[in-house]
Amino acid sequence: MSDKHLSSQFDNELNGVSSRVMELGGLVESQIGLAIFALSQFSTESANQVIEAEARVNAMEIDIDRELSSIIARRQPTARDLRLLIAISKTTANLERAGDEAEKIARMVKSIIESGSARAIPSSDLRVAAELASGLLRKALDGFARLDTSVALTILKEDDLIDQEFDGFVRKLITYMMEDPRTISASLDLLFVAKAIERIGDHAKNIAEFIIYIVKGEDVRHTPMAQIESTVN
Repeated sequence: MSDKHLSSQFDNELNGVSSRVMELGGLVESQIGLAIFALSQFSTESANQVIEAEARVNAMEIDIDRELSSIIARRQPTARDLRLLIAISKTTANLERAGDEAEKIARMVKSIIESGSARAIPSSDLRVAAELASGLLRKALDGFARLDTSVALTILKEDDLIDQEFDGFVRKLITYMMEDPRTISASLDLLFVAKAIERIGDHAKNIAEFIIYIVKGEDVRHTPMAQIESTVN
């Protein structure tokens, strides 16, 4: 992920911690996929698998942070190396939080199932947003592995699509609850699911911003799109 150093051991350490981040990303992707399946099929078993995976995600985050602290203390990196390690730390935190959102989805699915309203609410309408969010996270991990700023830029632009899906779904859900007040409780659970999906997209967007930070040395958070495009290009 970075230029070669005089110390091959330093290169190995950087590659090793980067690989751990990809491993964590794969686990979180799996969590999200299971959560989406649990939502689409109202599967208690899949929801439980998502919840059970959370402990492993948390443990991996702690291990990666410990490894990063050790590398920084021993190598005292500067310039791009330091940016890379900082971005890895922030990416790890965002992946763990994306896993938290997957767990929230799973818990809300279980709540909806237990309420007996599973088939009476428009959960299928969330599938497009869920697939968009999952796809964005996958792109973010791929872009991070290759430090591809063009992929990062694409992610930043596509995140708006998830926001649009979320806004449209909220309007539809409000109308649905007004028409049938008996579904209000389950519909509110579904609203939390929609928000969790939106947040997964936000975490993918954050990772995209870290890619640009590593490569270009510019912090593009809270920056207008035109300025980000100028930085990348």
